[in-house]
Amino acid sequence: MAKTDRAIEMEASATSIDWKKVLFLLLGITLFLVVYFCPMWPDAVDPQGEHFLLTKEGKGAIAVFLLAATWWVFEVVPIGVTSLAIGLLQALFLIRSPKEAFNDFMDPSVLFIFGSIVIGTVFTKTGLTRRIAYKMLSIVGEKTSMIYLGCFVLTAALTHIMAHTAVAATMFPLLMAIYALYTDEKAPTKFGKGLFIGMAYVAGAGSVITLLGAARGAVAISFFKDIANTEISFFELSYYMFPIGWGMTILLWVFFMVFCKPEKAVIPGLKDRAKRMYRELGAWSTKEILAALIVAGTILIISLKQFVPAFSQLDKTGIILGGTVLFFIVNILDINDLEEIPWNIILLFAGAMSIGFCLWETGAAEWMAVNWLTLFQNAPAIFFILGMAFLVMVMTNFIMNVAAISIALPVALVIAPYLGIGGEVILFSSLVVAGMPFMLLVGAAPNAIAYNSRQFTTGEFFMYGIPASILLMAATYIAVQFIWPLMGMQVYLPGS
Repeated sequence: MAKTDRAIEMEASATSIDWKKVLFLLLGITLFLVVYFCPMWPDAVDPQGEHFLLTKEGKGAIAVFLLAATWWVFEVVPIGVTSLAIGLLQALFLIRSPKEAFNDFMDPSVLFIFGSIVIGTVFTKTGLTRRIAYKMLSIVGEKTSMIYLGCFVLTAALTHIMAHTAVAATMFPLLMAIYALYTDEKAPTKFGKGLFIGMAYVAGAGSVITLLGAARGAVAISFFKDIANTEISFFELSYYMFPIGWGMTILLWVFFMVFCKPEKAVIPGLKDRAKRMYRELGAWSTKEILAALIVAGTILIISLKQFVPAFSQLDKTGIILGGTVLFFIVNILDINDLEEIPWNIILLFAGAMSIGFCLWETGAAEWMAVNWLTLFQNAPAIFFILGMAFLVMVMTNFIMNVAAISIALPVALVIAPYLGIGGEVILFSSLVVAGMPFMLLVGAAPNAIAYNSRQFTTGEFFMYGIPASILLMAATYIAVQFIWPLMGMQVYLPGS
């Protein structure tokens, strides 16, 4: 029997070699081997003369990091498989014990992401997603520019009261429903790229404004209090972060209107269609009401942790997993839904946790931070502030933002007084950039969640992230030089 054209095409595809993939696969392996087996590197020395030794394990951590970054950016294997390679290399090359390397794959932060994704699944299955999407579209109208803005504003606003991971997981099915009304084609579009990448970026921008958006704020403030003996309140943080978080939200809207300008300026008849489809949904079902109550209760308890002493000891991962169990108890979800969880995304973040802890615990991240910051110890004050912010921004794309701040802050606060720089500006500028890792999916959970849309590759995300990161650094400069001084922050110490 003669082969069909389709069969011949599939056979040819199966036997062809993707040389670009092979090149970057080998590049990652080469970087790992060269760094791991090269001679030991010199100590890092801080301004007080303290030496920071880069151990063999620390150099190995940097080697794993280079391989993982190469494979993640160029997607030579599925991103979750790269994460498994991170744990494997740590164990095989004795960088950390297998127990330490693979324990990170079930870190509470990874399980929090799992719980957040489950919330998104619930919104989709019960129909809450469509209900919210149709209502929003009936308000923002038919212009794709306004749809961008509406989605970005809603995302940023939600991060004021709930963790940006949960917000991204909640917004994801909502954006999928909106995108389905834009086109029936499966191929990625500029509008799709802007919608999903923009959601991830804006989730970060909004999350810097309150302590409820992410754990990094509370940890950094506590850390700052221990070092500088200065208390930063919830409202003081929000006061200084509000103009920056919302300023970046608007700037990112403009950014995506330039770099991902939608193919269609308007979607004719969308507003009327959204109103009609909303009416057709009818009254709220029992499952919709139950789901909304469980989600609202989960968000409320997590939010009250900051203010109610009785809730302060409750772990946010435990709270969100409690909600997850309830979804199955009340039959909103079943075993089929559990099997459809995007484990590739969860593995991606698990690998990010593992390499982050690896760089931190082996001292490699601290060694890199000291080497970088001492370059600016004799530079003008503004260069030091921006240099510190740049370091945190880059590190946050590879390791936990809390770890990035914890590594950079002590060194920066030691150098800052010699340059006449106030401690608060170091804290706040690091929090701004730590919340917005725009280059790698592993930098933040919303990035990984957005990737599940299949509207962009990891390489495209990285390329969009370069100009977006430049924009972030420019916004940080404006905040340090103009906005925060006008708001009363002491950026430069008297006499400097």
